[in-house]
Amino acid sequence: MIIVGITGIIGSGKTTVSRMLKNKELDVIDLDALAKHITAMDEVVEEIGKAFGKECIKDGKVNVATLRQRALQDRQSLQTLEDIIHPRVRRAMWNKIDELREKGKTLCVIDGPLIFETGLYKELDKTVVISTGQETIKERLKIRGMSEEDLLRIMDFQIPLKEKEEKADYVIYNNGAVEDLEKNIKELLELLKKWEGTVHAPE
Repeated sequence: MIIVGITGIIGSGKTTVSRMLKNKELDVIDLDALAKHITAMDEVVEEIGKAFGKECIKDGKVNVATLRQRALQDRQSLQTLEDIIHPRVRRAMWNKIDELREKGKTLCVIDGPLIFETGLYKELDKTVVISTGQETIKERLKIRGMSEEDLLRIMDFQIPLKEKEEKADYVIYNNGAVEDLEKNIKELLELLKKWEGTVHAPE
């Protein structure tokens, strides 16, 4: 099986690309969705409450806004949160990959924002980076209601896009034109098929 990671930074359009690949009936594992599910688990809620304070818990659930504010205070706080969430996400991811393997699948796409930051890319066969100009990112996140201050704080803890591009096997530049993105997706699908062809299908 070929395992391909798709990543970028917040607002680059990674989720849009992954959704388009899903619509093409590719198997896509969304690490953000796994993290959201894991964050709702009782044991994780309890661990987060102990690490970041009861103010981060409301009605037995994680208060995401408060937790984000606490976690982004400094690098150590963010590392504490990642130590709680990421190992569980990775285990869940590999369980899903094993399920796909058992079904005889030979290609799996991993949609994750921190594939390079967490070192996950070392466990994958290929990586694709979705890149976008910073002004475009600011506009997209402004529409979502995120302040520029929050954006800059998040980006401060992520590897710069340029560095991710240099590490990637393929880069999609997503600067707003739908027609261009669709063309890039078509090219990516052809490349994924080529990568998948390097794997012998199970007998």
